Amino acid sequence: MEELNKILKIKNNQSVDLKDINIFSYTNFYQIVINLLKQHENHCLNYFAYKTSKGLHFIMAIGDDKSHNILLLSHILKSDEKPELKSLTKEIFALHIFEREIHENFGVNFIEHPWQKPVRFAHNRADKKMQINDYPFYSIKSEELHEVGVGPIHAGIIEPGHFRFICNGENVLHLEIQLGWQHRGIEELFLDKENNLQRNLLAENIAGDTVIGHTTAFAQTIEALADKHLSEQRHIERALALELERIAIHTGDISALCTDIAYHFGSNVFGILRTAIINFTQFWCGNRFGKSLIRLGGTHFPFTEELKVELLNVILKFEKQFEEMIDITFRLPSVQNRFDFIGIISPEQAQTIGTVGLSARMSQIERDIRVTHPNIAYQKFHYETITAEKGDVFARFLLKKKEIRKSIAWIRNVMENYKFDASPDEKPNYQLELQPNRFAISLVEAWRGEVCHCAISDEYGKLKHYKIKDPSMHNWKALELSLRNVEISDFPINNKSYNLSYCGHDL
Repeated sequence: MEELNKILKIKNNQSVDLKDINIFSYTNFYQIVINLLKQHENHCLNYFAYKTSKGLHFIMAIGDDKSHNILLLSHILKSDEKPELKSLTKEIFALHIFEREIHENFGVNFIEHPWQKPVRFAHNRADKKMQINDYPFYSIKSEELHEVGVGPIHAGIIEPGHFRFICNGENVLHLEIQLGWQHRGIEELFLDKENNLQRNLLAENIAGDTVIGHTTAFAQTIEALADKHLSEQRHIERALALELERIAIHTGDISALCTDIAYHFGSNVFGILRTAIINFTQFWCGNRFGKSLIRLGGTHFPFTEELKVELLNVILKFEKQFEEMIDITFRLPSVQNRFDFIGIISPEQAQTIGTVGLSARMSQIERDIRVTHPNIAYQKFHYETITAEKGDVFARFLLKKKEIRKSIAWIRNVMENYKFDASPDEKPNYQLELQPNRFAISLVEAWRGEVCHCAISDEYGKLKHYKIKDPSMHNWKALELSLRNVEISDFPINNKSYNLSYCGHDL
């Protein structure tokens, strides 16, 4: 209990002095983390290491969804110590991806880790002898089984990723997904580029379908490091853009799912409806995906009462057509039959592997940053989480529909109860001075789920470390598990129902 009292507790979008994050012995750190993460209201937001003069400094951020606190604790692996630690993954499987990344980046051996494989083959990885073609796939030796490889090159515009199936006939026994083909080095670029406008542009390109989600997290992180406080309206504008991004992508996903089951009427109509939403975003800021809208310290495109009238008209027309089409689609026996009981993830599996966002909510886990760690906008205009039960393709299809409705209702609530001031008193500020020796964290509930950005400044107020976590880092494992005991022909609809990010993973 005494050790627990030493854990620093902060809120979302806050920065703290690095020295206030207590450093524990690894023995104590290990036990504290296990005790905390065995409580379902807690989950790991981020766990990473960075180099210091003393050795590797590890920081873990744990989200307490009940108290709305973020718990921070750390440990140090000294330079003269053997680079190995007892693996936490054996007790808390959701930590597997974090330990694997640390192993790849710094060569730390996590003893008894069940799956210590490379995550993304980064250019600055510890062991450059390990090449992507040498990836150690799990295999089963049997004359009755066969392997099927898909990718890394796919048809259309899908990004590179390799899917290795082990099948008995048409039945999938095991799927392993190998990513890491893009080698973008985004996190390192945040340190290389000292100009904040360049960093702002980098944030917009972390994942092209999550421009608002990642750029908002970036802006809030740097603003926290600089102790820059924005007006309530700026936060509400960012949240509006975030909900519009959610509506657009979910609508596009529903269209794509219709395509995958050859329901072309639904595919065409939902595709057209998505365009109406992103066209409003273009009307607002000049770009359909929201590039140039979210800027450090302010905005070039304040939301106005005139924009409010336009948005209300857009969502009124969208809602009428969407409801008509969704009612037809969900009543079709062919749709229900194709999606029902395909690609199931149980609540126990979803909890064990640490799913976030829609991939958690499809299995009755109420994990939603807008509710558990809300920023100013969601504190003023509350959001209520919705979940599904079955954890299958149909549950993911259903949740996208329900979340579109919820986002429309939230936007309408803001439009009807908030008066926007068009005065340009908060222009972007790329000269923000970061406070020295600070740690900052920002969480955003993007359309896929929980985006987490962490930043650390040095003694001169320069960026020393930048860490990004896309929700796909947690959720790719859910796609792997949901293919077990499913026919391989069901892979496309299962994959599309998650629509996980390759580039969000290949940082």
